[in-house]
Amino acid sequence: SAAHESDSFGERSRMATQAAISKKRKFVADGLFYAELNELLTRELAEDGYAGVEVRVTPVRTEIIIRATRTQNVLGEKGQRIRELTSVVQKRFHFQEGAVELYAERVANRGLCAQAQAESLKYKLISGLAVRRACYGVVRFVMESGAKGVEVVVSGKLRAQRAKAMKFTDGYMIKTGHSKREYVDSAVRHVLMRQGVLGVKVSIMLPQDSTGKTGPKASLADVVTIVEPKSEETVLPPVDYDATQPKLF
Repeated sequence: SAAHESDSFGERSRMATQAAISKKRKFVADGLFYAELNELLTRELAEDGYAGVEVRVTPVRTEIIIRATRTQNVLGEKGQRIRELTSVVQKRFHFQEGAVELYAERVANRGLCAQAQAESLKYKLISGLAVRRACYGVVRFVMESGAKGVEVVVSGKLRAQRAKAMKFTDGYMIKTGHSKREYVDSAVRHVLMRQGVLGVKVSIMLPQDSTGKTGPKASLADVVTIVEPKSEETVLPPVDYDATQPKLF
């Protein structure tokens, strides 16, 4: 009887620990969920200009916002495709009915989105366009969209059997520091060519934007703003004071 009681107590404690998941495990689980979701959408929506996903967890439901350049293709005819994606996500991650909702959001400026440009370059290379021409096309388009700088790296068996890397740059690009995290948007794609796999990396240095729409609000760490000095007020010379005179105020 005592043994049975201890077993039931152990079972209850195990159930309690499973219900109250530790913070460490929660962060890992959230990261895995995001990684798998991003992988699924990258493969599924590659041709529709997929440019990232944002997960918002509210008390009522989990909202998944898909950023893409061609939102109409993501939604599908009468919203059929987005409903299919919602069903897939719900079944795979064991959500309750109506507990997850998918939305499509249009990318404001696709020229400043590294993922969209990496996908564009990938399809140019698959279609047989010359590497140099394809890369310079992307570089020019990004710079015309208002970016501060751009860097495109393509590596692999480009023409001969020997693998090499080609780098195409324009404008200004930072490589280190906290500003890199805020200012540089990067994306990597693998292109399956007949002679082997090519690696494509696109890095875009975003412009500084006080509204925070096209780029970060904060200015670069090394930007020094010199404030104009205030105009000095003219100081009147001191007036002689006679103690014997009566006060006027």
